[in-house]
Amino acid sequence: MLLNIILLLIGFVVLIFGATKLVDAASSLAARLGVPSIVIGLTIVAFGTSAPELVVNVFAATTGSTEMVLGNVLGSNIFNVLGILGISAIIYPLTVKTNTTWLEIPLSLLAAIAVFIVAADVLLDGTAPNIITRSDALTLLLFFLIFLVYNLMVAKGNTDEEMISTENYTVGKAVLFIILGLAGLILGGRLIVINAVNIAEVIGLSERVIGLTVVSIGTSLPELATSIIAVRKKNVDIAIGNVVGSNIFNIFLILGISGSIMPLHIAEATFFDILINILAGFLLFIFVFTGKGRQLERWEGIVLVTLYVAYLIYLLT
Repeated sequence: MLLNIILLLIGFVVLIFGATKLVDAASSLAARLGVPSIVIGLTIVAFGTSAPELVVNVFAATTGSTEMVLGNVLGSNIFNVLGILGISAIIYPLTVKTNTTWLEIPLSLLAAIAVFIVAADVLLDGTAPNIITRSDALTLLLFFLIFLVYNLMVAKGNTDEEMISTENYTVGKAVLFIILGLAGLILGGRLIVINAVNIAEVIGLSERVIGLTVVSIGTSLPELATSIIAVRKKNVDIAIGNVVGSNIFNIFLILGISGSIMPLHIAEATFFDILINILAGFLLFIFVFTGKGRQLERWEGIVLVTLYVAYLIYLLT
């Protein structure tokens, strides 16, 4: 048990280190090749922050741990909104831009609802079992492509977009760090999945609960760090955009890829988590319009964090 916990923690460190090095090296190489800064930000950097969830889910899907696949995606999204945005808003109120208010936040809510639609076969179609099929997963990936094109079009028309800061690596060094980053992702992801499953078996918790708590929080650490740093620097657009974008990536891209690898059977208990994810997205949208204009205030952040703590207590008791 102790060894599993140590290896799990090592897995998180190696996974996040690998993702960071991969993003830094790939961004540096892309900049040397003349790729526009905004394209680097919307592709390499955005993919990099979701890489931990993606790698863990690929390993979980290939080993048949489908409860962990869904637990990691749903847990990450719930933690992103209730935990990360809640903490960020408590530190400093978050002002939300018009595009984020009317397009990205509603799209993240749509993504949460889409999970319910593709999962609820018994309720909606009268057929059993509840399962996210490969065709469902491919549909999610098509939505991701639409979101990616939308982002690129918005960025193209935004002449005030800030430059993305990149490391100044030589080509050889960048390639080396890309290889090391990928190796870190693979090793860390494998350590996390294997040891999380072992811990779940020892302490009697389901893979779903381990995925919703330990694994999802661990893989969301890059988003947590990015948002807190951004808020402390008063870059509130980055804080909220980082979380909303990650939620969309998690469902359309990561769940789409995971379901394409192996159809995902949905346990009855998972529908509670799906509904909590929808509730979190709905609260975020509503809170933007309460209080002082398009802003997530401190009291709203406290509400979000309180709800997340209550959700964790429910899962673990």
